Amino acid sequence: MDKQFNRRDFLATGAALAGGLLLPKAYAATRQRVRIGLIGTGMRGQVLLQELLRRDDVDLVALCDIEPIMLGKALKQVEKFNKPKPKTFGEDRDPQAYKRMLDAGALDGVIIATPWEWHAPMAIAAMQAKVAVGCEVVAGVTLQDHWDVLNTQLKTQTPYMLLENVCFRRDVMAVLQMVRAGVFGELVHLQGGYQHDLRAVKFNSGDPAKPYGGGVEYGAKGWSEARWRTEHSVQRNGELYPSHGIGPCAMYTNINRGNRFTRINAFATKARGLHDYVVKQGGAGHPNAKTSFKLGDVVTTTLACENGETIILQHDTSLPRPYSLGFRVQGTDGLWMDLNHSIHIEGKSKPHQWDDFQAWQDKYEHPLWKKYAKTAEGAGHGGMDFFVIHSFIEALKAQAPMPIDIYDAVSWSAITPLSEQSIAQNFQTLDFPDFTNGQWKTRKPIFAFDDRY
Repeated sequence: MDKQFNRRDFLATGAALAGGLLLPKAYAATRQRVRIGLIGTGMRGQVLLQELLRRDDVDLVALCDIEPIMLGKALKQVEKFNKPKPKTFGEDRDPQAYKRMLDAGALDGVIIATPWEWHAPMAIAAMQAKVAVGCEVVAGVTLQDHWDVLNTQLKTQTPYMLLENVCFRRDVMAVLQMVRAGVFGELVHLQGGYQHDLRAVKFNSGDPAKPYGGGVEYGAKGWSEARWRTEHSVQRNGELYPSHGIGPCAMYTNINRGNRFTRINAFATKARGLHDYVVKQGGAGHPNAKTSFKLGDVVTTTLACENGETIILQHDTSLPRPYSLGFRVQGTDGLWMDLNHSIHIEGKSKPHQWDDFQAWQDKYEHPLWKKYAKTAEGAGHGGMDFFVIHSFIEALKAQAPMPIDIYDAVSWSAITPLSEQSIAQNFQTLDFPDFTNGQWKTRKPIFAFDDRY
């Protein structure tokens, strides 16, 4: 019943707004400055806050957080940059404080960097208030969340961008240039994922001065991400963090712009890593050693695309391992793999041998990196955080389409609840919703990104 209602609602609003979705009518002229608020001043929020404070075209007018320690740290950042003190919300620990910030009417845009379960309601409230949204990943938790976010954007036409920073990684953007130039021939298969040992993120001692590791507490006794993220590993089993891997793969295959996901299935291994970590770090007698974790240690998700490509994602955060996103882009003329920083192109590489990727990356350096590499130095995640904030701000100022728009946000993020459903239904293959209502057939790629944003 809910799915049928969503579909009807979506069709009605989509038909009314077709063609004008990403050109906000609320902005009549290019802006030179924008007024921005930040909801969520925790560890991730503070990284994004730095990028906002570095800009001369951003007026940071509001901060919201219900944790006084983090709100205080954010205000110290503002002071360090000699910027005017923004208005603050949430000191009273009211979970709805963000609504007062949005209702104040002083914002052109808002950055949302809160726990995942708050992303959808906060984005919806912002769009209803006609405040442009830059939302950290993910877009929502349930499939219903994704339809609700999409339908709100369609109704309000308020700009929405998913802040997926890996789409702006230097080698990822060079590979995008190579895909566009036909270096790999016709694309056939891609891989990516989130392969990152998060055990010391999901558990700590609860000491605000030590947000990573040092103990095996989570939930109310934990601190920072351990307070909320670990519970998802307790309660859920699926591809919980897809956008780092799927974002670049979707760019390369023009998802929602001439191509789309059609089918999805997911498999999960047994869950052992988090329990073993608790026992090794805290002892078999620690109360959290009794916790039953639902999230499989390695979750493998496969997507089929309309144009015949397949994409594999792997979520691997509970076992000891070095960090890797595991990218692979393979076509009829060769392939690139980021794990070994290597490439093989038929007719250019020696048969059955890898070449180092650096020379190719230099040759196909993206214009954005050519222009802003120096500016991005010191920004989070090797400069990627500069680019993702830069793109949001520049698109907002220019009334331009968001480079990672609402359709991308819900398509990439909906992989999570769909993978959960597949696993729960004995690894069943499911149809992937067409969030664009057929518009993917005529929408044009915008992922080329010119040197403005």
